[in-house]
Amino acid sequence: MISNNFEKTVDLLHRAMDANSIRYGVIADNLANSGVPNFKRSNVNFESELKRALDTAKQKPALELTLTNPKHIPNYRERDYRDVQPRRVLDYLSTSKNNGNNVDPEQEVMLALQTQMTYTMLAQATNFEFSQAKLALR
Repeated sequence: MISNNFEKTVDLLHRAMDANSIRYGVIADNLANSGVPNFKRSNVNFESELKRALDTAKQKPALELTLTNPKHIPNYRERDYRDVQPRRVLDYLSTSKNNGNNVDPEQEVMLALQTQMTYTMLAQATNFEFSQAKLALR
């Protein structure tokens, strides 16, 4: 288990940066295939699953059942955020072109810009965390 807030924060920032790197590659793949008939764009699902995992600690029930047998089903199971991995998800529901392709190049470029800005912000936050630790060690 993670022992302190610094370690957990740096770990979360690292995981978010990894997810953004994967997202950037998925966006590049979407843009590269924007003219291919029947190509379906992909998204990266990470932040919502991470939030759901982090919120399980807050959702602990007032009455937690005692398990007397390993086969009993618990009424509460805390989810470890470290088990959450970025997932590539295909978008089968939308179609924006007559050839079955659903990639909108303008939207993908905006998502790429947003991803790049988010990655930069995460890198700056990581730098800040380490500068605070360095300041405390002086």
